[in-house]
Amino acid sequence: MKVGELAKTANVTAETVRHYTREGLLSPVRDPDNGYQLYDQADLNRLRFIQRARTLGFSLREIGEILEHADHGDSPCPMVRDLLAARLPEIKQRIIELERLAERMENALANWSDMPDGAPDGHTICRLIEHWNLPQETEHHE
Repeated sequence: MKVGELAKTANVTAETVRHYTREGLLSPVRDPDNGYQLYDQADLNRLRFIQRARTLGFSLREIGEILEHADHGDSPCPMVRDLLAARLPEIKQRIIELERLAERMENALANWSDMPDGAPDGHTICRLIEHWNLPQETEHHE
């Protein structure tokens, strides 16, 4: 099948298929008559695997390593477990940071709701930001 057909079957864009091909994650053959890239069922299976791995947070580099292990007959499962085990604490920390950011944004919006708009005057750019205090920042950095 051609790029567009594979993309439609997998519910992705043709550019996604082309990108994964450029990254070496998919390996189509060239049609000798017209030079089109042709994908088969194995490419569709790989594309679906890539989509699942992406939903678990794996990078394309990591997915490439996983596929390489599998292509060489080695089980990538231990590596997959290790990658997720290492990544999970990072993700949980990022969630905490994003919750703090959301709180700061909510506080800023509440404080700014009654403040007048000001035009830049050579001394200020945006008074809302310049007059924003971050008292809670010092509380969270230990």
